[in-house]
Amino acid sequence: MTNVRLLYWDCFAGISGDMALGSLIDAGASPDDIRAVLSGLPLGGWTLEVREEKSGGLRGTGVKVHVRREQPHRRLPDILAIIQAGGLPEPVARNSARVFTRLAQAEARVHGVSPDQVHFHETGGVDAIIEIIGTAAALHLLEVEQVRLSPLPLSRGFVHCAHGTLPVPAPAVLELIRGFPTRPAEVEGELVTPTGAALAVTLASTAGAYPGLFIEGIGYGAGTSAFPFPNLLRAVLGRVESPAGEHPPAREQITVLETVLDDVNPEHHPYVLEQLLAAGARDAYLTPLIMKKGRPGVKLTVIAGADEWNSLVMVILKETGTLGIRVRREDRVVLDRRVLVVDTDYGPVQVKAALLDGRMLRVKPEFEDCRTLALKHRVPVRIVTAAAERAAEALFGEEGLPVEQQQE
Repeated sequence: MTNVRLLYWDCFAGISGDMALGSLIDAGASPDDIRAVLSGLPLGGWTLEVREEKSGGLRGTGVKVHVRREQPHRRLPDILAIIQAGGLPEPVARNSARVFTRLAQAEARVHGVSPDQVHFHETGGVDAIIEIIGTAAALHLLEVEQVRLSPLPLSRGFVHCAHGTLPVPAPAVLELIRGFPTRPAEVEGELVTPTGAALAVTLASTAGAYPGLFIEGIGYGAGTSAFPFPNLLRAVLGRVESPAGEHPPAREQITVLETVLDDVNPEHHPYVLEQLLAAGARDAYLTPLIMKKGRPGVKLTVIAGADEWNSLVMVILKETGTLGIRVRREDRVVLDRRVLVVDTDYGPVQVKAALLDGRMLRVKPEFEDCRTLALKHRVPVRIVTAAAERAAEALFGEEGLPVEQQQE
């Protein structure tokens, strides 16, 4: 057995770039060592301030990047060039480039342009560059081998940015967190920023409940907004036991809701499933049954987060008229998942990759993307799907590992 160094980000108040960096400094990463890693970047006129903050009666570490000169708007190639020229340790450079590339892909889908054409505004400023690369540097200094996080909270309201007034969650945030568990947050204001979302979904292998680990360090990164709860990101550092050379799949706790239906019009079944998924269910499905006296029926099963099932119970009661619902807690083991956008001859396609111990087991293209491109180019959808699968598999290589890891 080996011990794997793991970071768990508990995003009870969301995540942003400054909160991520602050949480790792508070957990033990040296600010001076981080500044030393960043000193080679071809960016002048900035300083990194680290200070103690309090929020909701709890202490934490806040960070602030002060910029002394006006900065140009940057595109992805500009930022990748800065990273390449910065003399960064290889893992720091690789993870920083991955985060910005993921962010560019999300912004490109929102604005209908290619990733290289995306103008980074807030996320291309020196402060965001320092926060992202600084977070990658802190993970490297803390020798973190694996990152996991809690379900991300989705709040409501509006946020003002370079593109104008946008709804919360911001469109780029929703694109970034596809495939990651979320939970509703009944609060006005932005809890998850584009920078925070890009860091979370790029660096984390999965999201779910706290893993079983030997806790070695705890840190709190302070946000700047005021909420009726501590505006902090909690970083929990520890070790998990794993067979030599292997990282165990993540385990999370879920709530399972079940009820048997025998008097609901079958035409209503798809509508009920749609309403449950829209209300936040992780999954919902029907199983045919033969009930007492030989009557046909169906069993409705709904998978929810551990503490996210109350609203789903109300949907079931209102939409089906059932008299009772079984509720139970279960543990489940989940593979690491990565959501990628791959380029094909027909256009970009989003795919989900399932990973075990960092190796790709299978990929699944997003059907709606394939369907749209198949109709546009008048080719069979299976042709587009196969092209997306080949493009995704090429990113991992014959051994199932990301190509950049095989080249190390």
